[in-house]
Amino acid sequence: MILPCSVQTNMQGEELRKHGTHLFPVACYQDLMPKDEITWHWHNELELGLIAEGSAVVETGADSRLLRAGEGFFINSNILHAASLSDGESCEIHSVVFHPRAVSGSTDNIIWQKYIKPLMENQSFPGFYLTPDILWQKRILDCLGILWQAAKQEPFGYEIQIRNELSAIVALLSENQPVVSKKTFGKAQRDNARIREMLTFIQANYGRELAIEDIASACAISTSECIRCFRATINTTPIAYLKSYRLQQAALKLQLSTDKISAIAESCGFQEMSYFAKSFKEVYGCTPSKYRDGK
Repeated sequence: MILPCSVQTNMQGEELRKHGTHLFPVACYQDLMPKDEITWHWHNELELGLIAEGSAVVETGADSRLLRAGEGFFINSNILHAASLSDGESCEIHSVVFHPRAVSGSTDNIIWQKYIKPLMENQSFPGFYLTPDILWQKRILDCLGILWQAAKQEPFGYEIQIRNELSAIVALLSENQPVVSKKTFGKAQRDNARIREMLTFIQANYGRELAIEDIASACAISTSECIRCFRATINTTPIAYLKSYRLQQAALKLQLSTDKISAIAESCGFQEMSYFAKSFKEVYGCTPSKYRDGK
């Protein structure tokens, strides 16, 4: 079964959606952008994606890449990631999110110990951008295509077929993952913990006036360190993320409530209606009222 994309997170940015079932922890999603927003989030599961049509900018931590049709990506466990349109046009992404249990079955066997555990614990390795120009990456993209069709058509034994394709993918990823030093690993862990704490603070307080000093104080660091941490982990500034999150929340409220647009703007931290309308149109391509009418 192919499911529509819907990213909802808790206050720590962790995705709330359950991917698959306990018996078969695998889920395939069709992401249709710009309808389906893929905002910054993370989850314990591993994720693979293929750009089926159009193009998109996929961000894993501080790294970002413009991916076109036929290219794809792998996102490691607990890595902040997001995707956005590159040129304002539409894009279709086929993604699969799976718990490693779907491949290893348990944590007391050679599959887990030799292949999956080292891959997931390599947290300073956020993932791969996949291109058909590199043989082993093309093999992953081919496996992903076969997997997707099995999930879509659900022939007899499709669960076994999906597991087989995921096993082949995990073997290729494990074999080709980079070796990262312990020093780099520790720094990435620290930055990742800090950014989650600061994102939590922003998401809890976005409706009031906030300065960089307030965001930095959430984890007791300097403003310069705050800016560096944002740049190093999600490749943006604290204020740019704050503005983006406010607009996302405004768009959600426009869809789900009948409150006045001015009230929604104010509740999302925008004190000037003209600035809110201008910022909203820059991101969503229309005014807040037209966005509400077209929901």
